[in-house]
Amino acid sequence: MSEYFSLQGYKVDTASELEEAEKLLGATNYKVVIQDLRLTMTNSQDGLCMIKLIRAHNPQTRIVILTAYGSAEVEDEARRCGADAFLRKPKPLSQVAQVVQGLIESPPRHAARPA
Repeated sequence: MSEYFSLQGYKVDTASELEEAEKLLGATNYKVVIQDLRLTMTNSQDGLCMIKLIRAHNPQTRIVILTAYGSAEVEDEARRCGADAFLRKPKPLSQVAQVVQGLIESPPRHAARPA
């Protein structure tokens, strides 16, 4: 996925562990984060915590969840935590890219609105 998006002209950072992702989020304001719901082999709660962390760091960052472990309940919870899109694996990278581009082009729903 990293190679695909790099070839499409995106600047891509990757993290394989929660701590690594936290460091990257602290150093960069991302337009879009694509993350798996399960950051460990047994726990989807890490992925939900990551969504909340991204929202706290930069409410305008768009979040795409890409997971093989989705259910309607988990998708609802991810959206309540702030996910903008929820995609189930396997998904062609071209379709993921379409979702990413659509999110970049649309205003964030989580951003603070003027009073």
